[in-house]
Amino acid sequence: MRRRSDRGSATIVGAAAGLAVLFAGLVVAKSATDLISRAEARSAADLAALAGARWARAGQSVACARAREFATANHAVMVSCVLEGLDLEITVEVKGIRAVARAGPVRGAGGPDAA
Repeated sequence: MRRRSDRGSATIVGAAAGLAVLFAGLVVAKSATDLISRAEARSAADLAALAGARWARAGQSVACARAREFATANHAVMVSCVLEGLDLEITVEVKGIRAVARAGPVRGAGGPDAA
């Protein structure tokens, strides 16, 4: 009876382990990229909404134009801009990730307009 040779099996196991580590690294890199894109989208939306809300009294076209400038400066694409009263709601997209932000005047007790 002849024994089968195990010669070369360590190479196959090592290659499989290497591929598993490579795959795990790719998953971590993709997750990190998505996390960063989400943060960039949220920041761009917040800044655009704040910038546009400053011009809300001038009307939607002026407020949205200002918001678009800030979104573009933050490497985002403005998807929508809606002015409701003095509240401006902005939706932006960064690398396929969308974020929404709303900005307007402070309301309620304790604010700077409180009597």
